[in-house]
Amino acid sequence: MTGDDTGEADGTRETASDAATADDAGADPAGSAVPQWDAVFWDIGGVILDVDSVKRGHRRYVEYLVDEYDLDVPVDEAVDAWRTAVGEHFRERDGTEFRSARDGYAKAIDAIVGEAVPEDEWLPRFREVTGETLEPNPGAREALAELAEMDVHVGVISDVDTAEGRHILGAFDVREYFDSVTTSEEVGRTKPDPAMFESALGAAGVPAERSLMIGDRYRHDAEGAAAVGMSAIAYGADDGEAVDYRVTDLREVPAIVRRGRVPRNDLLL
Repeated sequence: MTGDDTGEADGTRETASDAATADDAGADPAGSAVPQWDAVFWDIGGVILDVDSVKRGHRRYVEYLVDEYDLDVPVDEAVDAWRTAVGEHFRERDGTEFRSARDGYAKAIDAIVGEAVPEDEWLPRFREVTGETLEPNPGAREALAELAEMDVHVGVISDVDTAEGRHILGAFDVREYFDSVTTSEEVGRTKPDPAMFESALGAAGVPAERSLMIGDRYRHDAEGAAAVGMSAIAYGADDGEAVDYRVTDLREVPAIVRRGRVPRNDLLL
């Protein structure tokens, strides 16, 4: 390292299988060298992190709350209250303004328990319980380990609380593979705000046109990246003009990086 289907006949520029069959030397048909990528940025939730495992963890924590506080409420009802409180917390934000997930969880806990619970009481147990269910998406570790051996900056651009993002990367034993981590808490904004991508590019010291963004949400990740001149790899995201590559397996990402920066128009099938 340095200092959230396939693309056939769906309007997508190129699939990872196309990239994998390209000349590993990175030369175009005319024999001239293809410019290489300088950086690959990853989203956490939906890309590195399996979001279904998060939902399972939240449910397990709500079960703990119902039992710990001897609440006379069905677990399903308490889970609904959790989702409502957290959802309202994020809906109240102004545009791309950052709102802490930790604050949203605190509101949900207070709503379920019926009284304010100090953070130093709920947070350690919350991390312990939810940590038992958190899982990375298939192939994330392998792809990151492979990228770490390549001459490319590996970074994070994610709408997470800083401590939580680093906690997840550490729990999955992938923190060492990253050269930089840019979070919404640090920037004060969420994707697709240009500030998120520009902050990450500035921290990495790489130009947008030589950088890739891997995301699972079209508007936030693909369009947000394209707006500042980056290229996008869609992993579970909708298709659209901002998508340059699609992968269904994260282990396909290194092949895209090795292929080099094929001009956007040349990627059209």
